[in-house]
Amino acid sequence: MIEKKLVVSGKRKSAVAKSAIKPGTGIVKINKMPYENLRQFHKLMISEPIEIAKNVLGNFDFDISVTMKGGGTEGQIEAARLAIAKSLVALTKSEKLKKAYQEYDKNLLVADIRRKEPYKPGDSKARSKRQKSYR
Repeated sequence: MIEKKLVVSGKRKSAVAKSAIKPGTGIVKINKMPYENLRQFHKLMISEPIEIAKNVLGNFDFDISVTMKGGGTEGQIEAARLAIAKSLVALTKSEKLKKAYQEYDKNLLVADIRRKEPYKPGDSKARSKRQKSYR
């Protein structure tokens, strides 16, 4: 087995997650807490790339530590999910795993690049214009 540590990042909106992965016993921690302590839906989202890796690789013997910051909770979870999937593909170099992720959900390996549009000068919002009064 490869004895090295790999750090991969994932982004979603303004949230950034950094995933440190190394060979180990299968422990996954999100901000130094086991991911099983997350709320139900967040736990399912984080477990998606892990379960796919278990099915494709047969065994899951990696320790993953994810640190998240910025943005909201949903953006952080989606960024962590992306970082975990990218780190697993980068460490194992498995084309079979990469193909399984792409077939399941394209956003497991490719970041969503949509960002908030900036405000325009003299206007209240990005697209809305000031109302004009004729009287």
